[in-house]
Amino acid sequence: MAGRSRLPAALALTGLFLAPLVVMVLGSLRTPGRPPDGFALVPDQVRTANYTTAVRMGDLGGQLGNSLLIIAVAVPVTVLVASWAGFALMTARRGRRPLMVVTLVALMVPPVALWVPRVVLLERLGLTDRTLVVALPAIAATTPFYVLVFAFAYSRIPRGQIEAAELEGLSAWRAWSLTFPQARPAAFAVAMLAFASYWSTVMDPLLLLPSPERRPVSLGLWSLSSLDPPMYPVFLAGAVLATLPPTLVFLLAQRAFLSRTLGVR
Repeated sequence: MAGRSRLPAALALTGLFLAPLVVMVLGSLRTPGRPPDGFALVPDQVRTANYTTAVRMGDLGGQLGNSLLIIAVAVPVTVLVASWAGFALMTARRGRRPLMVVTLVALMVPPVALWVPRVVLLERLGLTDRTLVVALPAIAATTPFYVLVFAFAYSRIPRGQIEAAELEGLSAWRAWSLTFPQARPAAFAVAMLAFASYWSTVMDPLLLLPSPERRPVSLGLWSLSSLDPPMYPVFLAGAVLATLPPTLVFLLAQRAFLSRTLGVR
């Protein structure tokens, strides 16, 4: 009975999240230049050519490849570095509290304060206008928040397990590798957050990538958003193409997370 009582709430929540996606897909199939007939959602004439127009006008094909390249590098590096830092933060014998304070202070620094220094430094080093420069923050775990997520995950591991590893003379690397499987939920959360952050980033590529062919899909979609209202079906078609990869990745990752981490089949 409890499961049945939760079903309407689950369906309502699912519908709440799916409604914008459905409206976006239906809007992308309208004929450009023709206003919708009242509040009708289903277009009278389905126009799939909007997708090819969006790819051509926004150069979304090459930019999708650039985004996938950034994600392929930034997400694994972010998870790895954040897990190292979180493990070190929780296993430090001395200075754990000062390290936690420093991490919290770094978290409070607004990203806008780092834009100008980062651009100036990377220009001096000659690293701008390279697609992977957008993934550079991953070597610092992208954000201190991800470090705190792993620190909280490692704090839930019994202290005796880590002390036993130390008594066995295991290196810090070996101790981390033994405890990392217990932090899989944190790794999943950080990976998903990093994926969403790097996939949707606009300001970093706008400042660091002057060449259009090196930019990610977020900037291509941003350029399509400046189209006149009669051309919004083309913009919505581009939005569908830009939304499809992260949606598929999330669904596949969620299934893997439930089956491998929580044992749900």
